[in-house]
Amino acid sequence: MRKIIHVDMDCYFAAVEMRDFPELKGKPMAVGGSRDRRGVISTCNYEARAFGVRSAMATAYALKLCPGLILRPGRMEVYKAVSAQIRAIFSRYTDKIEPLSLDEAYLDVSDCSLYQGSATRIAAAIRADIERETGLTASAGVAPVKFIAKVASDLNKPNGQYVVTPDTLAEFVRTLPLGKIPGVGKVTGEKLKQMGLSYCADVQQLSAAELSRHFGKFGAVIYERAHGRDPREVEPHRERKSVGVETTLASDLNTEAQCHDVLCTLIPELNRRLGRSAAGRRIHKLVVKLKFDDFRQTTIESRADEPSVRLFESLLAQAYLRAEGRGIRLVGIAAGLSAESQAENADTPQLMLELA
Repeated sequence: MRKIIHVDMDCYFAAVEMRDFPELKGKPMAVGGSRDRRGVISTCNYEARAFGVRSAMATAYALKLCPGLILRPGRMEVYKAVSAQIRAIFSRYTDKIEPLSLDEAYLDVSDCSLYQGSATRIAAAIRADIERETGLTASAGVAPVKFIAKVASDLNKPNGQYVVTPDTLAEFVRTLPLGKIPGVGKVTGEKLKQMGLSYCADVQQLSAAELSRHFGKFGAVIYERAHGRDPREVEPHRERKSVGVETTLASDLNTEAQCHDVLCTLIPELNRRLGRSAAGRRIHKLVVKLKFDDFRQTTIESRADEPSVRLFESLLAQAYLRAEGRGIRLVGIAAGLSAESQAENADTPQLMLELA
């Protein structure tokens, strides 16, 4: 059994702003774009979340939920610098580090001899180091497999940790709601419920083939995760081939115009993810993905040297033609990355955030 820690910073961008501007503490605040520019919330603090504000929410809607919300523009260079500090702390404990973004990472501490090899104590030490040296808090999940560590890191937020040992793994998974499995969104969760499946224990009564008939390739993933299996290793040198963002809708869309409105909310988030995950990499293609109400999906892609709102709109129009009357349950966009790097110190191309 491996010893894997998933470290997730607490409301990272917002936490950095509150650290640097103490007058923001205790007030609902968020980092994101302005309302008059069709901005999107990147991160908000827990005071804002109490009003229902969430990441990737349109700023205009967030302000309706919380009229007193304080908006701060992002300071990506500061967030990157602090992230480098945190990464340096990780490296004191292991060289098996897989960053997922600026504010979260997997660590494999199976070979770490510190604290008598206790992953629980190592996670606590890492969190203490982060708070002492950066003034920020982090939460952590500890488990023998990756996806359970990620699920666990969310259970005692903020500034806490949750441990799933090999001895408790089977029972933890058995009672785990299926909605906690990464990738199971509202629509998939509702379809599982309609099949009488709410917990991993329910799925354990079915075969992988039966789940695949209902959910395609993702059915096999649900089956494996419901049995607590995740063979993926922590990959320190994994190079991302693409950066994307997608959303599963609460109800199906029935017009191209509705899909276009969703596209407009995804573009700023894709830009943010490119900034934090693909700095220095060249873009070589853009992709639009639609999933229909029968769970079939289509993708349209085109070669491109930089992100282009107009190209995304064109790809969306082509993809929507394939709906042929079916409702749209998911809209996604992505940028494919080449192995070739940009010239040293060149900026990653930015998407046009100011949508008309």
